[in-house]
Amino acid sequence: MPYEAEAGKITIALVGDAMVNRRLALHREPEYLQLVDLLRGADFSVANLETQINEFEHSWANKPASISWQVGEPDCLDDLKWLGIDAVTVASNHSFDFNEAGFLTTLRHLRERGLAYAGGGMSLDEARAPAVVDLPQGRVALMAACSTFFEQSVAGTARPDFRGKPGINALHHETVHRVPADVFAALRKAKRELGYDEYEEVHHRFHPHRAETYDHDSEVRFMGHTFRLAESYGTDTSCRRTDLDDIERWISGTCKHTDWRIYSLHSHESGPTGEIHEVCRESPPEFFTEFAHRVIDCGCHVVAGHGPHFLRGIEIYKGRPIFYSLGNFVFHNDTVRWQPEPAYARQGLGAEHTPGDWGAARSGEGAYGFPVDSAFYHSVIAVCFFDDWELREVRLYPIDLGFGKTMSQRGRPLAATPPVADEVLQWLQRLSQPYGTQIENEGGVGVIRI
Repeated sequence: MPYEAEAGKITIALVGDAMVNRRLALHREPEYLQLVDLLRGADFSVANLETQINEFEHSWANKPASISWQVGEPDCLDDLKWLGIDAVTVASNHSFDFNEAGFLTTLRHLRERGLAYAGGGMSLDEARAPAVVDLPQGRVALMAACSTFFEQSVAGTARPDFRGKPGINALHHETVHRVPADVFAALRKAKRELGYDEYEEVHHRFHPHRAETYDHDSEVRFMGHTFRLAESYGTDTSCRRTDLDDIERWISGTCKHTDWRIYSLHSHESGPTGEIHEVCRESPPEFFTEFAHRVIDCGCHVVAGHGPHFLRGIEIYKGRPIFYSLGNFVFHNDTVRWQPEPAYARQGLGAEHTPGDWGAARSGEGAYGFPVDSAFYHSVIAVCFFDDWELREVRLYPIDLGFGKTMSQRGRPLAATPPVADEVLQWLQRLSQPYGTQIENEGGVGVIRI
């Protein structure tokens, strides 16, 4: 008699960023419970946990160019499980908001609740290793990485004689700026006149194993950036080879002992429009596409992206889905119970102000920022249906996170109804068209048939 898992049949539900710091299990609107049924009804449901989980017992990190420190208390994990979330990814730009201690506390709370997690660990290998969950439908492996981070959060490799560094699985990327001849010549001249050539020569003398010559006829490295001679302006990005090769090594090994493999990437970076050389928030960066194609080539069944806090397009690559961004699932970003002093200072607030003042100041009492753009509050639950080991269908259930509502209410998802559901699907149809992906609107639910 064959095993059930031999049928190659599974449903996988995917949602985007969960910035959760308020209780979720107490709500009872029919449109809310509809989402709960969707998540519980899937064989495996995954969210990105874009917050630390602790009780504010750790010191805050000095983060560059950050305006918020995201924390949810342990009860929030109980509520995610109540919703039907089976596993989370923990690699994001908020993973180290309260330093390494806060990160490790987060992992401890996840383990205590039996909530599988991927993307972080006690060393780089642990961060790149899969979370493996056994189901009647087979063994599911979840892996995760992040391309938007500060270096303190990056996991480090262990040695035989020294333990590794706790942190996240960081996917570094290289950026090359294309510039015309006159600008290229000016950059080379500026580098020479400012003495950077001499500095580089000394650096190479003391670090011969890292010696690199950036000044060629067509390329110069200056002030931490690489510029390449070209006909016109543009920017190219690519994954760092060492990261990509090691991630492939882990996928290869994971393929040998699992049936289903999901890779998640948290990426805030944007890409070109494809028509003019400028950054477009709706477009993923080139290195994301490179990464997604590579991990599918290596044996992954699904790539789930998130990070920019709004939806991006969907590509079906070799019969496997790539969600370039699933947007937000829970967006409690303004209602963290406590914030450290730098968060107030960056809003021009002093010791006389309280967390409510901070939350309101972030958006000028709702006059700008996230609250004025519906894209941050419109998203989907994506459910992938596999049968006989092949993707048969993707169903996209639009959700509305309370755009236009008060700070105390917005950020929690409900099943979207017209006209919001239609707006969400039209957005996805437009952004998926460049990939040749056809999304049908069937009664307010998006359907992709393979």
